[in-house]
Amino acid sequence: MPNRLAHETSPYLLQHADNPVDWWPWSAAAFEEARRRGVPVLLSVGYSSCHWCHVMAHESFEDAATAELLNEHFVAVKVDREERPDVDAVYMEAVQAATGQGGWPMTVFLTPDAEPFYFGTYFPPEPRHGMPSFGQILDGVRNAWADRRDEVGEVAGRIVADLAGRSLTGALPADRRPPGPEELHGALMGLTREFDAVHGGFGGAPKFPPSMVLEFLLRHYARTGSAGALEMVQATGAAMARGGIYDQLGGGFARYAVDATWTVPHFEKMLYDNALLCRTYAHLWRATGSDLARRIAVETADFMVRELRTDQGGFASALDADSDDGTGKHVEGAYYVWTPEQLRAVLGDEDAEFAATCFDVTEEGTFEEGASVLQLPDTEGPVDAERVASVKRRLLAAREERPRPGRDDKVVASWNGLAIAALAETGAYFDRPDLIQAATDAADLLVRVHMDWHARLHRTSRDGTPGANSGVLEDYADVAEGFLTLASVTGEGVWVEFAGFFLDTVLLQFTAEDGSLYDTAADAEALIRRPQDPTDNATPSGWTAAAGALLSYAALTGSGLHRDAAERALGIVTALAGRAPRFIGWGLAVAEAALDGPREVAVVGPQGDPATVALHRAALLGTAPGAVVALGAPGADEVPLLQDRPLVDGQPAAYVCRHFTCERPTTDPEELTERLRG
Repeated sequence: MPNRLAHETSPYLLQHADNPVDWWPWSAAAFEEARRRGVPVLLSVGYSSCHWCHVMAHESFEDAATAELLNEHFVAVKVDREERPDVDAVYMEAVQAATGQGGWPMTVFLTPDAEPFYFGTYFPPEPRHGMPSFGQILDGVRNAWADRRDEVGEVAGRIVADLAGRSLTGALPADRRPPGPEELHGALMGLTREFDAVHGGFGGAPKFPPSMVLEFLLRHYARTGSAGALEMVQATGAAMARGGIYDQLGGGFARYAVDATWTVPHFEKMLYDNALLCRTYAHLWRATGSDLARRIAVETADFMVRELRTDQGGFASALDADSDDGTGKHVEGAYYVWTPEQLRAVLGDEDAEFAATCFDVTEEGTFEEGASVLQLPDTEGPVDAERVASVKRRLLAAREERPRPGRDDKVVASWNGLAIAALAETGAYFDRPDLIQAATDAADLLVRVHMDWHARLHRTSRDGTPGANSGVLEDYADVAEGFLTLASVTGEGVWVEFAGFFLDTVLLQFTAEDGSLYDTAADAEALIRRPQDPTDNATPSGWTAAAGALLSYAALTGSGLHRDAAERALGIVTALAGRAPRFIGWGLAVAEAALDGPREVAVVGPQGDPATVALHRAALLGTAPGAVVALGAPGADEVPLLQDRPLVDGQPAAYVCRHFTCERPTTDPEELTERLRG
């Protein structure tokens, strides 16, 4: 009989709806039930494309004996971390503080007052590698709750008090000063020390795509001309594009590489990674003209539209790492890896040998059971591009016949905001109006489904129905960023107006008196701590994403209120730039924009006029850090930056302003390009 999760919309929760465990969704009713019964709460947090979440579910939550123990002595609560990042953040902070590490599945035991007292991640069904079994954990917690409840309560109280003392309110520099040239140079030096000069990227295994850091480095290069900054971007971009982390057949990036060489990925594909990397490679092409960067940007955009777009026009969250290997067994990477024998079966001997060399497929393999993850070694000599393309088409067609990985088709507002920005810019750069239309369709969905009459956002939707969960800071910030980017590409000022609604909510609901930012709204559900984190994770932190959107909005509208809020928020970047540059990359990128102005470009001319189009393209391709672009017909006033901008001698014109000073208008796209060099 299905449990209470059967009525949820989250694909992850629905995966557990038929477990024998009597799961509850996160709710006041679950904790009231724990109080009524006098039992602790098991909080299990994961997400649909999490490999070890699936493993623990199969080993423990589908096991009748384990379920009986859980149902008798606990109230079991299951949370999708992608739906409730606030719940995830609060308890993950506790897990990391207690154990020194974290991850998913996250397993936390709570009092009926939601106070944590015992922590872990994955637990095996039997003792293994020094880890106790999940059953032993359950017995230990049950006995402690029965025999030493006062001690458990004291532990929980200390943990909650410690978490409450971690607020960053008041942690900003006294002068609230954004980073200046010295701090940004110091961040560059810190990144240089951590850069992997052999394989690209930063640090060792596992290695994650450093999207936000690469954006900072591109902007720093544009502002300063630092060859070292550009070299780190080019080396990392090439290594990822040629490595196994990139899908050489279908496009798109996996979540991370398990090694330092980008060879073997963890095969799940997330919308946010691909949106961020699509934009990064598009910006790398803009800075250098790299053919490789152009190809990866376009292929990644096409992957998102082909594989992740939903029937309602939004973008699904993720593709699983696991899929059926053809025998009924779910295996990580089964959809993506190849053996020489499989190549021969599809291509024949001669082309199979060519493909094996081209994509580094060997008898020994680079993955499990002799299979290889496809890579694209940087070989010397001429490349038969036509033959490579033919081989890729045939292999991709054959791969389409394999059982496909599952798709988490919930639409997350913030990640769709990132996708809107990436698709809009990629479409504009490479003359792909279909990508701009896909970005517009996603924006329409966010307005129709995710936004209520008070301009408040629902974080998720599925099948066109909004979830009950409220948007968090990153939702408002990333959607605003996406809408502002879409406005710059399309010239439709309504997207600036919507962004303004969301950023006003940021100021009213998420901003403390000292300018610091909370991840949840003031009127959101109260947790044991109000989460607040300025550092990047897999996506830009909500704090610095909001700073970036506030800065761009201020440049387009002239709002001093929004500019001041952005600069105050950037004070935390001043504090962290030298100490942790890898984890404040988006904040550093926003700081580069603030230092540069950002430059404001108003392009005025009849819509569709070739001269207007040429000026608009030159504006969008300008490399000045964080430059904002407004496009409109003469007399347009939807965006304040366009007001009082006449044609010049009857010709379309571009106005470039910076630090409250405007240069003379130009009608020459080449001159505009020169003015917008970093």
